[in-house]
Amino acid sequence: MSRTMNTTVLRPAEWVLPGHPDKLADAIADTLVQAAQERQREALCAVEVAVHRDAVYLTGRIACTGSDTLDLQGLVRGVYASAGYGAAWRPAPGDVTTGGNLCLDTLVPGEERIRHISDDQSIVTGYAIDLPGLGFIPPEQWLAREIARRLFERVRSPIALCPDGKVLVVLEESGPQCRLRAVSCSLLAKAGDIELQRTVVQAVGEVIQDLAARLPGFGPTMPGDITVNGSGTFTMGGPEGDNGLSGKKLLLDHYGPRVPIGGTALSGKDFWKPDRAGTLLARRLALAVVRSGVASEATVQFIAFPGDEAPRFVRITTPEVELPDARRWLDLVDCRFERAASWSSELDLVDGARWGWFGRPAPWEALGLR
Repeated sequence: MSRTMNTTVLRPAEWVLPGHPDKLADAIADTLVQAAQERQREALCAVEVAVHRDAVYLTGRIACTGSDTLDLQGLVRGVYASAGYGAAWRPAPGDVTTGGNLCLDTLVPGEERIRHISDDQSIVTGYAIDLPGLGFIPPEQWLAREIARRLFERVRSPIALCPDGKVLVVLEESGPQCRLRAVSCSLLAKAGDIELQRTVVQAVGEVIQDLAARLPGFGPTMPGDITVNGSGTFTMGGPEGDNGLSGKKLLLDHYGPRVPIGGTALSGKDFWKPDRAGTLLARRLALAVVRSGVASEATVQFIAFPGDEAPRFVRITTPEVELPDARRWLDLVDCRFERAASWSSELDLVDGARWGWFGRPAPWEALGLR
């Protein structure tokens, strides 16, 4: 991790629980992608999702064999159920209705043969930092995700935590040392304020101890600033209290605010499309640079034009220098867009939409030398 001695740097990051309206929308988009690619490997998916109250609106296109037989309503309701909605929290999955203007068709003649090439322009970013205990992602991003995960475990516990919620953390770096300086959680629960505060403090304490064992230089002291529902008690959560759209939580889907990422959304796009395939391949290349010992951090930028089979331009930067002849790395790591096509069959896309695509078991997290 690159730091300047005697300089304090604040690193913020946030995460949301699976019942957050935006993450419901992402998970719905990705369960449709997964269902389509189970029917046909070359399935084309470009799906956008909006949720509000008990209504879900689907737009875009799914082109694959049997697309007209997809149980859209069943898939959508399954996402609500697995997020924790039901008897305790509305909307109940069985009450959710699905509509919109989703084009369901098959690939047109010849379209299947050109799926390996980019069908759009794309600028994507990949990043890795030499912290193997954290899955090579920034520590503040790891902290926010893990606190959210432990809170979500309480959704069906006696505290009856709402599936919706937000976590924001602030990590303080001072030279080689770092500590968790502040945490804010916005949560709705059936329990009283005291019990909710106790639950948050317990979850934060668990994560701090875990991180201390994984990150050299991290001080496992509890932050003095833990805020729960700082603007007042929640009375309504999830899509009952706010609308949601897919592709809005880009910092969660990537590496947090530490890394400039552009505007690439992942959920709702098949694994052939350059936005999604390129982002995953760029992460894979960044991992190769870091794990080979060339640099402690690496940021990879790919640029693709329509019709490209692989990134046309490659840039690799480190805290010290921009690596010369970046395209030579493509001789070691296969970065053709087609390489990503099989990955969707190797993991649960709904789980990825909720808990992130990086720093967790996934095929693109392997080093991937040729």
